[in-house]
Amino acid sequence: MPVFYKIDRGRRLILTSGSGPLTFDEAFSYQQRLFSDPDFDPSYSQIADFTQFTSFELSAAEVQRLAEKSNFAPQSRRAFIVPNDVSFGLARMFEMLRADLGEENLRVFRSLDEALDWVLSKDKPE
Repeated sequence: MPVFYKIDRGRRLILTSGSGPLTFDEAFSYQQRLFSDPDFDPSYSQIADFTQFTSFELSAAEVQRLAEKSNFAPQSRRAFIVPNDVSFGLARMFEMLRADLGEENLRVFRSLDEALDWVLSKDKPE
């Protein structure tokens, strides 16, 4: 099944999910679809739930290619939720590559609750 997304305009949030194996072609196609969607706003935050994928068929070079471009604004918070150590390692690699390019608001989590708390806390006063 392909990667899919929902844009929640009320919460200024993009919810991303999918199932089955995650391949480079599928991830790249998702990036293109999202960024060309007329409802996409680069200032929105993102929660990407990878817990339903059965495998991650991505090489380190492919993760690097995916990390080379982001249309999200620097203040956008992006949370990736991962189910296991392999996906955690790939997501952390993506996070570090994006940080090298100046994106400091991407985090990897193991639970939806932690991800939601972090992404939505940007709207709470300090």
